[in-house]
Amino acid sequence: MKDAQPRTIYLKDYQAPDYWIDTTHLTFDLHEDYALVTSVLQMRLNGEKEFESGTLPALTLHGEELDLVSLHRDGEELEGDQYQLAKGTLIVSVKQPTFELQVVTRIRPQENTSLEGLYKSNGMFCTQCEAEGFRKITYYLDRPDVMSVFTTKVIASQARYPVLLANGNAIDKGELENDRHYVTWEDPFKKPSYLFALVAGDLECIEDRFTTMSGRDVTLKIFTESHNIHKCDHAMVSLKKSMRWDEEVYGREYDLDIFMIVAVDHFNMGAMENKGLNIFNSSCVLASPETATDATYQRIEAIVAHEYFHNWSGNRVTCRDWFQLSLKEGFTVFRDAEFSADMNSRGVKRIQDASLLRTAQFAEDAGPMAHPIRPESFIEISNFYTLTVYEKGCEVVRMIHTILGAGQFRKGTDLYFDRHDGEAATCEDFVKAMEDASGVDLTQFRHWYSQAGTPVMTVTDKYDAESGDYHLTIAQSCPATPGQEQKKPFHIPVGIALLDEQGQLLPLNAAGDKEQVLSIKQSEETFVVKGCKSKPLPSLLRNFSAPVRVRYDYSKDDLVFLMKHDTDSFNRWDACQRLGVAAIEQLVEQPQQAVDPQLVDAFGAVIADAAMDKAVKAEMLCLPSEASLAEQADVIQPLAIVAARKKVKQAIAVAHKDALQALYNELNHERVYKPEAADIAERTLKNVCLGYLSAVNEAECVQLAAKQYDDASNMTDRRAALGCVIDAHYRDEALVERLLTDFYDRYKGNSNVMDDWFAVQSSSAELGTVEKVKALMQHDSFDSTSPNKLRSLIGGFTRNMTHFHTAGGTGYEFLADRVIELDKQNPQVASRIMTPLTRWKKFEPVTSGLMKNALERIKAVHNLSTDVYEVVNKSL
Repeated sequence: MKDAQPRTIYLKDYQAPDYWIDTTHLTFDLHEDYALVTSVLQMRLNGEKEFESGTLPALTLHGEELDLVSLHRDGEELEGDQYQLAKGTLIVSVKQPTFELQVVTRIRPQENTSLEGLYKSNGMFCTQCEAEGFRKITYYLDRPDVMSVFTTKVIASQARYPVLLANGNAIDKGELENDRHYVTWEDPFKKPSYLFALVAGDLECIEDRFTTMSGRDVTLKIFTESHNIHKCDHAMVSLKKSMRWDEEVYGREYDLDIFMIVAVDHFNMGAMENKGLNIFNSSCVLASPETATDATYQRIEAIVAHEYFHNWSGNRVTCRDWFQLSLKEGFTVFRDAEFSADMNSRGVKRIQDASLLRTAQFAEDAGPMAHPIRPESFIEISNFYTLTVYEKGCEVVRMIHTILGAGQFRKGTDLYFDRHDGEAATCEDFVKAMEDASGVDLTQFRHWYSQAGTPVMTVTDKYDAESGDYHLTIAQSCPATPGQEQKKPFHIPVGIALLDEQGQLLPLNAAGDKEQVLSIKQSEETFVVKGCKSKPLPSLLRNFSAPVRVRYDYSKDDLVFLMKHDTDSFNRWDACQRLGVAAIEQLVEQPQQAVDPQLVDAFGAVIADAAMDKAVKAEMLCLPSEASLAEQADVIQPLAIVAARKKVKQAIAVAHKDALQALYNELNHERVYKPEAADIAERTLKNVCLGYLSAVNEAECVQLAAKQYDDASNMTDRRAALGCVIDAHYRDEALVERLLTDFYDRYKGNSNVMDDWFAVQSSSAELGTVEKVKALMQHDSFDSTSPNKLRSLIGGFTRNMTHFHTAGGTGYEFLADRVIELDKQNPQVASRIMTPLTRWKKFEPVTSGLMKNALERIKAVHNLSTDVYEVVNKSL
């Protein structure tokens, strides 16, 4: 185990830095076996802090894995007694309140497998500095509240690295001796070191222009390797849409002369919003109909938007410290979610976001790593790039939008940006701007920032036939989470409507409003609606107005009624999900029972409803996922969940085979591929039908999927058909092998498609055994240094409820082995792929014990990284 427990960092201990860095001049001299980095820093004492009279505090800079070559203060080379090197720090004595510090370091990007700081990916130099990667480049005040104006000179071989990029605008370039050249970049806007970026490589680009609302022309460039250049058009279109939308909705205009995106194969995250030079995981940029699915197209559009929107919500206004991470991420996720809703189906976007939150983030809230969206402490900040900070953080911003209304929310964001432009702000600054702009008191709402866990909203009602009064009582509570036993009541906006016996919405007040958002602030509150002729049926938490669990005693008939008549897309889908959960849970406990016929009939009605929006219909026909069922179970029985869900799907498929076939035939027509909302809805619904048909135990259904695979003109249809054949109830092993081989032969030169080839096998209930995954790790196309490959193969396996949870715990032992190996190579990836083990306490006793054993074996390893150390210790 770890020799000494890593230090815990607390929000309450925050102190402003002793010094500021007004300007940062960097020179990178890049070579094949090392890089020499020279930084010249103009330092200034923080005059707002109090120091002992007559003394200047020493300057403590952060630095990791650096060779210090030289150190100068105001031109004087410092000797060993004038500075001190300790683990992770360089401490320098100071004589004047303002001074210049020159630091020269040698680093080895070629050996940097952590993919933090400066590293090489496929022969290209690139950086990833968030959260604390810059300290692997040079000694610096690597903290988000230290903002500086950066100038960066990049020197490299002209033949090997013809493209040299950094933040800002290019101000100088030239040729040097020995076939070397340089480019100098200047970013006029102050930024913290985590937003620094550099790229050097043999790249091509596509170029376009955007005219801002004030008439400025901005050059747009997307860089990638030459063989992928034809796959950048969709990202460019998405970028231009994002820029226009941010002007129209938020009044935010881009501020530099150029905006650049670079696609990189080896990247720990999806993308990074570095000022003016966004570095993206290539999977989030590259798309063509032959190699990318509809989901990939939509993901690219959303991520390009997300990183662009950060230019204001994250760059121009950044976060004071890493406890405030949700200030930039939660707000920007909300912005990109609204953008995606405007570009595509708003109802489906809300369903998908709510589904992710209820499945994965609620599980996070109920697990050992539960934390508020603004944590109180952490050991390793990389462990807090979580669904809680991002997705729940988005929902907290959305609730403010719901409470204030769109107009007042816009006034609040305008005030926030104006008040804090060029500053490092806090979550409190954001909420205060909303209060000041709207006049709405958000004091109690602030509990969302400081309290962890998922609130539970228990709803009861009664109807007085004599008076016509309908009473709706809402009680709220929140389970204990690590370090927080007792919770104060939240301020919860609850969207409601009432349906009469004909499915019509009833007026809720004297003004005749048929929908209303209730502000729940007490532990229990009752609302009364007068003049009801009969007991209405409540439609609760409309549009998923708050990230809470709702408990209301809906009967099966109630749920079917809501599926048919509710006007809220989310609640129609939710009713469908509730029916599915109830039927599957019943079979988990009593597997010999028949599938609930009411559920089968209800799904048949959805299939037959020709008037229903196709995108919403596709979502409603999807049964609750295995992960969702596990999250809602009191005690997880993984194999029983798999068997029960499979039985329900087959029952629906068999009962409605003809209707599914007819709907499939109606939608299965040839057309030119377009990643547009209407076309995506049709393809999605068609492939949902194909998924059900493949659950029918008949050879003709499998052949239908095989025909779609062979005839497909786009990756969406081909990939869906491949998955259907692999996991079909009727097993045709020769066909499975033929399609897997064909898929590989078609796309073996495409790294991103190969990620999917690994994932479709490792996540398969039929194929994804431990032995199969081990064999795939030896495949020529697998790269154990690639986070994408690891997430696809190992991550896919951990989501495979059949084989990951196989008897004897071999799946857990396999994962423990991989975590231990990866911890020495890439701690961020190691800590994230071990997440499934951290939920061991929710499983049945035998399974739980085996998962715990795997965690204890990881914990026993000498000298774990802080990333893995924190997760494993909190889990146990």
